[in-house]
Amino acid sequence: MLIKKNEQAFQQPSLIALIFNRRMLVALIMGFACGLPLLLTITVLQAWMKEEGVDLTVIGMMALVGLPYTLKFIWAPVLDRFTLPFLGRRRGWLLIAQIALIFSIAALGTSDPKNSPWLLATVAFLVTFFSATQDIVVDAYRREDLSDAELGLGSSLYINGYRVGMLLASGGGLIMADFLPFSLVYVIMAACLLPGVVTTLLAPEPVIFTDTPNSMREAVLAPLVEYFNRPEALWILAFILCYKIGDTMASAMTTPFYLDIGFSKTEIGTVVKLIGFWATVLGALIGGIIMLRLGIKRSLWVFGFLQALSTAGFVFLARIGHSLPALTAVIGFENLSSGMGTAAYAAFMASITNKKFTATQYALLSSLMGIPRVMASAPTGLFAKHLGWESFFIICTLIAIPGMLLLLKVSPWTAADQ
Repeated sequence: MLIKKNEQAFQQPSLIALIFNRRMLVALIMGFACGLPLLLTITVLQAWMKEEGVDLTVIGMMALVGLPYTLKFIWAPVLDRFTLPFLGRRRGWLLIAQIALIFSIAALGTSDPKNSPWLLATVAFLVTFFSATQDIVVDAYRREDLSDAELGLGSSLYINGYRVGMLLASGGGLIMADFLPFSLVYVIMAACLLPGVVTTLLAPEPVIFTDTPNSMREAVLAPLVEYFNRPEALWILAFILCYKIGDTMASAMTTPFYLDIGFSKTEIGTVVKLIGFWATVLGALIGGIIMLRLGIKRSLWVFGFLQALSTAGFVFLARIGHSLPALTAVIGFENLSSGMGTAAYAAFMASITNKKFTATQYALLSSLMGIPRVMASAPTGLFAKHLGWESFFIICTLIAIPGMLLLLKVSPWTAADQ
């Protein structure tokens, strides 16, 4: 008996070994590479166009270049079906996407926002297309490279890398633009993607023990057939739509709320953007470590409860009004719990994909993940206006209940991770 216990202890990797390994570093760097391009076609590009005197209507319409992020599931089957003759099915496509992305970002810097807005829009669309393609392949690579036990921490490190990439692009890009021309800023940002290319070249191709699709028909239809043949398929879809809906609705109206109860823009910028950012990063990291021991399914319960509790914190803030310590506490806890919940959410979606169709199924699920962000956020201003802040945030807290109840179907506490 003692020998058997010792054998089990020897076979189970230590927490340190699970955290500090090659796979986690790859997840972090690839997250950074995926996060950096996003705001180059939003925040930084908007600032450049405004500086050049481009009409606000044109600036607003530029949001349409982001459509590839929403529609990436359309060409994901191609990446599942075909394997390039170099680097393997995942790394081959990833290298192509990364090189094309570097050149398109650099090309975006040579565009003329004022005199050639359509050319600018075309190049920006190429940036988002290759960026979305990189996202597809990285998501598939992460699922296939990490073991089920590592998915939680790997997803949290990917998310943190993603956020750091976004911060460098938006904050760093705008700061540099005060001292350098935007053309040079975009070249520098393109160069920041080189670590991702090196990682792609050095990292091993994931080994999967299933066949790849034999035709485009199979690559397109089989992922849907395989998924909807599962008895819990519809319950999972409902869960994906509902799990973070209360948190999403509350977050959509926080800035008007802070201003309405008397906080200055400086206070909001310091607490929300600075403390909130690092609390989210810390939350994702802590969530990933907890998932190593608790598992993804049980973590969804714990983090979901914490998300709902943090949303209720806004009710407390609405009642007491202007208080900087209270704002700091509420924002810190809300971002901490949101970081945990997002990490578990992403890990869960990755864990339920079939490795034969990883790219297509994950692209579909992640697209569904974005629906509540748009649909549920749209009426929040109307609710807040007619109900008042306190009642609005109470509703946001209660809306979290259906997502938690759906866990009984898709991820019961007694069902440990496989």
